[in-house]
Amino acid sequence: MKANVTYWLDETAARFPDKTAYADEKKEITFGELRTQARRIGGELALRGLFKKPVAIFLEKGVDVLVSFMGTAYSGNFYSPIDVDMPGSRVNKILEVLQPVIVITTAPLKEVFSQYAYQGEFLLLEEISGERDAAIAEEKNAREAALEAARRKCIDTDLLYVLFTSGSTGVPKGVTINHRAVIDYIDWVTETFEITEKDSFGNQAPFYFDNSILDIYSALKTGATVYIVPKNLFAQPVLLLEYLLEKKINTIFWVPSALIVVAKLKAFRNVDLSDTLKRVMFCGEVMPNKQLNVWRKFLPNVQYANLYGPTEITDACTYYLVDREFTDEEPLPIGIPMPNTDILVLNEKNELVQGDEAGELCVRGTSLSMGYYNNPEKTREAFVQNPLNRAVPELIYRTGDIVKYNERGELLYLSRKDFQIKHMGHRIELGEIETAVSSLKEVSQNCCLYDEKHQKIVLFIEENLEKADINEKISHLVPEYMLPNKVIVVEKMPINANGKIDRVKLKEFI
Repeated sequence: MKANVTYWLDETAARFPDKTAYADEKKEITFGELRTQARRIGGELALRGLFKKPVAIFLEKGVDVLVSFMGTAYSGNFYSPIDVDMPGSRVNKILEVLQPVIVITTAPLKEVFSQYAYQGEFLLLEEISGERDAAIAEEKNAREAALEAARRKCIDTDLLYVLFTSGSTGVPKGVTINHRAVIDYIDWVTETFEITEKDSFGNQAPFYFDNSILDIYSALKTGATVYIVPKNLFAQPVLLLEYLLEKKINTIFWVPSALIVVAKLKAFRNVDLSDTLKRVMFCGEVMPNKQLNVWRKFLPNVQYANLYGPTEITDACTYYLVDREFTDEEPLPIGIPMPNTDILVLNEKNELVQGDEAGELCVRGTSLSMGYYNNPEKTREAFVQNPLNRAVPELIYRTGDIVKYNERGELLYLSRKDFQIKHMGHRIELGEIETAVSSLKEVSQNCCLYDEKHQKIVLFIEENLEKADINEKISHLVPEYMLPNKVIVVEKMPINANGKIDRVKLKEFI
C-alpha cells in the first residue's frame, strides 16, 4: 500500500532513470533527475521543520513546477500553484486563505511576488542547485535524514495539494485533495486506458487546474512521458497537430474547447495523426457531438473517452468510453461511476430519482475532497451527510449538476443547478438549449445565459446568424418556451484560464 505518490517516483526512477519524464519548450528532465532534484527540495523543506504545511509554487508553467510539486510531496507538505499571470487581487485573496509557510520560486520571480501581501519565507531554486548540493556533503546528509524522518510520518489521508476554484462570494475556494484520492484515481486511469512507459501525453491543462492531475501522475506511476504543449499552439490548430506528430504524442486529455477549435478549423486536412494518436480524453465542460464527430471521422481508430467531475472529487467520478455512433443533435453521456465511487442522483426531496427523472448528482467515496481550505462554512454547504444513511457519519459531495439516466442506464449531464432557470412558468436547463444549438452545422461554439431583469434567454454565438433562423432549426429539438429570446454575436467566445467558456465575461454583454 502506498501512502504517498512519491513512492511511484522512487519505483519509476529505478526502472527508467534515463527516460524523459516531463518536457517543456526550454528543458526536459529524466525520472532519475526528477527524483534527485525533488528530494533536494523536499529535504530542504524538511530541514526547515515544515510538515503538513501549505507550500505555494510561483513559477512559469514548466518542468520546474513539477519538480517543486514532487519535492513538496516528498517532505510531507502540500502544494498550491499560483500562476504568474494571475491578477494580483486574486493572488492576494488566495494568500489570505492559504497562508503559505513558504513560497518556492526563482530570484527574478521573487521580486514579482514581493508586490503581494506575503511576509513569509522563500525557497529559491537557484539556492539549491546541483552544484551547491555537491559542494556541501554534510548539509546534503542532513537534508536526507530530515526527509526520511518526515516521510515515515506520512499517511495517505495527508493533503497532496490545494487547488483554488472561483467562489460565488468573490473569495476563491481552496479544494483540498489527499494522496489516497489521487492514488485511487490514477490507478483507475492507468488500468482502464492501459497506460505504460511507451505512452506520451500532450499536456494542455494549467497546473492549477485539476485536469493536469491525470497527465502528471499517470506518467509518474508508469514511466510515460509528458510534453507540456506551448500555450500559443492552441490558437493555431495546424501547428498544434504538427507538434503532436513531431513529439509522437499518443494520448491527450484536453478541455472540449481545445478540441472544438481543431475540429472547427479543419486542421485534420493538413496533418495526419492516424498513426500517432491513440487516446483522446476530455473533461471540464460539455463536448458537443458535432465536433466530436469530426474527430471521429478523421481519426476513427482512436479511443475516445468523456470524463466527468468537478475539482472536489479528484478530477473525475464518472466516465463514458465512446462505443457507438451519435448524431450531431444527441448529447454525449457522462457514463457510469468509476470503481470505488458511488453516484447518488437525488431529487428535491433528497430521494433517489426514478426512471428518467432529473436530479442533482452527488458523490461518495475516497475521491472526495477533504473540504475547502480554511473555509468551514462553504465546506458544510457542499459536503453533507448522506441523506440515505442515518446510521453512521458519511459525507457526500453535492456537485450542483443536474443529470438523468438514459434508457441504457448511462448518466446524461443536463445543466448546472445554477443554470436551471424559471422562464414562462417552466423549469429550463440552459445546457439543453446549448446542446441543441451545438448541433447546427453553422455554429462552432455557443453559450446560453439568462437575463433575469428582462426575463430573456440569451444565446451567444460567434457566427452572424439571425435568431429566427436559429430558432426554426432547433424547434424540433426543444419546445417553444426554450427557444432563445435574444442572440448576441461575439467576435470570439471568451475563454477563461482553464480553457472553458468564460460565462462571467459574457454576462457583461447582457
